[in-house]
Parts: sequence; structure tokens; C-alpha cells
Amino acid sequence: MADSARAAKLAQRIKVVVAEGLRRRVKDPRVEGITVTDARVTNDLQHATIYYTILGDETVQSDAKTGLERAKGVLRAEVGRNITVRLTPTLEFVADEIPVNASNLEALLRVAKERDAKLAELSANAEFAGDADPYKKDEEDAEQA
Repeated sequence: MADSARAAKLAQRIKVVVAEGLRRRVKDPRVEGITVTDARVTNDLQHATIYYTILGDETVQSDAKTGLERAKGVLRAEVGRNITVRLTPTLEFVADEIPVNASNLEALLRVAKERDAKLAELSANAEFAGDADPYKKDEEDAEQA
């Protein structure tokens, strides 16, 4: 078993090699707009998961996934040539959901900010429902104050 630090270093190297391989070796037009965002390798260095993003609608994303699956052998051979481990890890490509989640989070923050602005506007013009000081006081305490 390799340690996790070695696996992390290998993952970063695989990320760079796969990105360069997509740019130089793979001629499929479906994978041209792909950005490799992250890579993770298991501690035994046998399996690599590569996360990617691509801009576009669902058809572009499904075409990119198909293109990556077809180019998996070429990319694995490229990884095998450029890393120094006894066995070349298998590659698995996973669409990265972080940009989608980030845009959803930004939309929620925008709605919360609008609601806060409306609430601040309402509270600026608000008046007390009863007395300005709603707490009951004894007569003696009121005279001293």
C-alpha cells in the first residue's frame, strides 16, 4: 500500500498528463472543450478518478462523456508513459458538479440578499406596535427615572 501523500502527488501528475493528452493526442472534436478539474487516486495506486467540466447543454455534456470513454485507452497509455509506477492505474471519468452547485448557491445567496434588503426597508419605516418601552414598571421606579 502506498501512502496517501504519494497517491495525492500521483493524482496531480495524472491530472496534468490527461489534460495534455486531451489537448495533444485525442483528435475527437467532442472533447475539445473539456477542462480537467481534479484527479484522485486510490491508496493502492490502481484506480484514478478524473473529474472534468465542459460548458454547454446536456447534449454537449453527453457527447463529451462518450468521447472520453472512447479516448480512455489512448489516455491510459499516455499516463503509463509519463508516470513512474509499476502498474498503470485504470481511468474513470466523472463530470464535476461543483460549477453547477456553485451557480445554485449563488442564486440562493442572491435571493437571500434581496429578501434582506426588503426586510431592512420595512424595518426602517416600522413603528412600535404598542408603547416605545413595552416593559411594565412600578410607579416608584418610573418617578425615579
